[in-house]
Amino acid sequence: MIQNKIVARFQDGRVLKGFTTDFLPTKPFFHLTTTAAESQSKAVEIRIGELKAIFFVKDLNGKPQPYTHRQEFDPKKPPVGRKIRVVFKDGEILTGTTQGYDPTRPGFFVIPADGESNNERCFVVTGSTQQVAFI
Repeated sequence: MIQNKIVARFQDGRVLKGFTTDFLPTKPFFHLTTTAAESQSKAVEIRIGELKAIFFVKDLNGKPQPYTHRQEFDPKKPPVGRKIRVVFKDGEILTGTTQGYDPTRPGFFVIPADGESNNERCFVVTGSTQQVAFI
């Protein structure tokens, strides 16, 4: 069973970090085993509709501060997929590539343009977006 390191960011601003083995983009929920000591490693059910996005990360501790995500593509590496810019309802902007954006689906994956980012890929919840545009 593959264990994915994720950061679940909720639309209300909450953030949970941990591991999941049962996330599927077509399911309305998944389970997250948090890294918080008080959780005793008990899995928490997460509803997709409450989320802003799920960030599949390299390291749960993230990049050392300060780190500013680049919104430009590396000209030396041709992007795979279609270039896309996502503006979330809270104003955050995510630039990257996608191979499966469909506004009628609950969400879609984005590979960040910033190759140095801690984020390997993001599952963006469509209902948390203000604007999505191909660039």
